[in-house]
Amino acid sequence: MIQTATLPLSARPSPLPQPSLWRTLMIVGLCVLLAVLAGCASRSGGYYKDDGPGARIPADIASIPDAVPRLERHAPANFRPYEVFGVRYIPIGEDQPYQQEGIASWYGRKFHGEKTANGETYDMYAMTAAHPTLPIPSYAKVTSRVNGRSIVVRINDRGPFHPGRIIDLSYVAASKLGLIGPGSGRVVVQAITNADIRAGRVPGATLMASASPVAEPVQPQARPVSAPVTPTALTPAPLTGAVTGGSIYLQFGAFSSMDNAQALAERVNAQMDGSLGQASVSHQPPLYKVRMGPFPSRDQAHQTASALSASAGMNPVIALDQGL
Repeated sequence: MIQTATLPLSARPSPLPQPSLWRTLMIVGLCVLLAVLAGCASRSGGYYKDDGPGARIPADIASIPDAVPRLERHAPANFRPYEVFGVRYIPIGEDQPYQQEGIASWYGRKFHGEKTANGETYDMYAMTAAHPTLPIPSYAKVTSRVNGRSIVVRINDRGPFHPGRIIDLSYVAASKLGLIGPGSGRVVVQAITNADIRAGRVPGATLMASASPVAEPVQPQARPVSAPVTPTALTPAPLTGAVTGGSIYLQFGAFSSMDNAQALAERVNAQMDGSLGQASVSHQPPLYKVRMGPFPSRDQAHQTASALSASAGMNPVIALDQGL
């Protein structure tokens, strides 16, 4: 009798999966791969993984004001070319005009409270944005091509690093443009340069330079930091009437809104040495002007301006009573 050898169970070949199982495995693997690639290409834009709106959204985020452009100081290192995902980016100069149309996305709670590319703390309820090449910090006007709404944001981060997207908005900025639901939308981004501010081409902008320290750029990936310190209450600056002709002043800004002028005057007085004087708000229709003075001569105004620049990083301009 011929005996047939029987292989042990451990040595038998495993049965091949059925065709339907193969298709299921291939689809699952492809989905996982696409998700990984999407995560590498962009950190934001609508809902992605654990990103999205915060747990305690302010009651009326539509009332959160736009960023107020002001002169900004830039670290030279912020203009160095850099590379992300094999793509080389070259930041543009601080006074170089820029306008581009493309897709805007947004990022929210996943990065809330972490560091931005210039070392600030990301606040999803502040009017900020990330851009791959605009100076940081700087300002930009963003206009929706869908509904015509426009906002002004402070550029303080790098991104988005995703083909076809030109700017990453904070949660509140995206909300004001109507981008939260769709996650992205077509916009026009226009830079607001220091040259624009100095020339008075930006309504509501202030000539006071940022008192924030110039920071070296960090890697585009955010890292956790401590929560920001709550600011102390400030004493309102006085509102003065019209001034006499020929007076010399140091002017920090001019606004159509008294509230905006008052807020700037309070910040100026909080940051500078009180022995140099106090800033006040004067109404010269149609503008509310934040100024210090009057000074008996241009030389004394120049000396005070130099002292403010050295001690508080402010750069006011000299103006007569009918000046800027």
